[in-house]
Amino acid sequence: MNFLSLFVLIPLLMMLGLWLSRDMKQIRTVAVIGSTLQLVLAFVTLFLFMKERAVNDAPMLFTKSVMWYEPLNIHYAVGVDGISVAMLLLSAIIVFAGVFASWKINPLPKEFFLWLILLSIGVFGFFISIDLFTMFMFYEIALIPMYLLIGVWGSGNKNYSAMKLTLMLMGGSALLLLSILAIYYNSSADGNYTMNLLEIARNHAIPLAQQYWIFPLAFVGFGVLGAMFPFHTWSPDGHASAPTAVSMLHAGVLMKLGGYGCFRVAIFLMPEAANELAWIFLILTGISVVYGAFSACVQTDLKYINAYSSVSHCGLVLFAILMLNSTAMTGAVMQMLSHGLMTALFFALIGMIYGRTHTRDIREMGGLMKIMPFLSVCYVIAGLASLGLPGLSGFVAEMTIFVGSFQHADLFHRVFTIVACTSIVITAVYILRVVGKLLFGPVQNEHHRELTDATWWERFSAITLVVCVAAIGCFPNWISNLIRESLTSIIERL
Repeated sequence: MNFLSLFVLIPLLMMLGLWLSRDMKQIRTVAVIGSTLQLVLAFVTLFLFMKERAVNDAPMLFTKSVMWYEPLNIHYAVGVDGISVAMLLLSAIIVFAGVFASWKINPLPKEFFLWLILLSIGVFGFFISIDLFTMFMFYEIALIPMYLLIGVWGSGNKNYSAMKLTLMLMGGSALLLLSILAIYYNSSADGNYTMNLLEIARNHAIPLAQQYWIFPLAFVGFGVLGAMFPFHTWSPDGHASAPTAVSMLHAGVLMKLGGYGCFRVAIFLMPEAANELAWIFLILTGISVVYGAFSACVQTDLKYINAYSSVSHCGLVLFAILMLNSTAMTGAVMQMLSHGLMTALFFALIGMIYGRTHTRDIREMGGLMKIMPFLSVCYVIAGLASLGLPGLSGFVAEMTIFVGSFQHADLFHRVFTIVACTSIVITAVYILRVVGKLLFGPVQNEHHRELTDATWWERFSAITLVVCVAAIGCFPNWISNLIRESLTSIIERL
């Protein structure tokens, strides 16, 4: 068995352990041990990858393929490159932090963790797959639990949010399925069709006329999950109603499946169409970046503010991918990592604050810096990362994106790059507004003075994410090199 399959096997064993658990202590023990093993495995994979990459320049390392369904030549095929390894590490960190953020989940803790772990199986499986159908299957496994996790354990208008999210993402899945079948039936000139990404790329058999309609299907299909305008409306409602750990995993990892899929499928397999049609999607993603930031400025609910911020930041990921050069694409992956960590931190802190104040309305809160200083300081750090302060992850990611975007000398790309740059200023507006009102304004509710600061498990969850955000900001070089080397095979085809 290939060791990459452990990313799927460990969560399956966790689900078995959770099913056998009888009380809250056993549930927590299984969740902590399982998520810790996943985190260790992610770091081991990183170490082994960097060691192997020094002597092996193959596009994917640690590849393994087992026939699954012969009539359609579907394989359980796995392999990783630098981008996959970075995404696996991100997912493992957020699942680990999410377990501690859900320490007191109620009701039905066993069922909650079962569905959460099933969601993580889909995420991990998606990032290790190099077979189109296997990718799609894991993609669906990641989406299905969202309905129940929001509908049962969510808050507010949760049934509407869960239904809206599910229907829109299933609509994106339908487009993806069409594009996968179209790629499959154009994957080879001699009729020996395949679902393997590397083989399809090597054959380079998809006619340009077919690429013109398959590329938009694939890009929009993944773009729906990446909250691309105008298909973003599910995201704010879904985030607002989801429980804390689900919001963390949803914004931190699940939305990255969209950007990763655009990389791995749309751009990699159909480079000619990408070059021809990129300008259409550049307009849409440019709108996403600015629209998301402006929308965040007028919200009063903490989760909605962060949800619209996610629309803006994920729009920036797709925007950078469409620049089709090495620097911007490196920035796109770094932005995935940065946004994943800081958004997970945001949602974790919002959940902790809501658990104490029982409100997410910034108009009803104030002076929290004196009442709960630990949570407040962590919120400030997350806010500073979001607006791109040097020394934190947001700066290196956004700077790399904008430097790469400015490499295009034509007026169209320059104008849209400048438009995207304005989002930094708008982000600063809503972040500083919230920090000023929430943490440093006058206390709005006298009962809030009696509230307690973070517990040990909340501190552990928050510190894990803060350290990661600061580590990327202070030591970005190794991640940048890891990503850039893996982009070579994609850039060569453009």
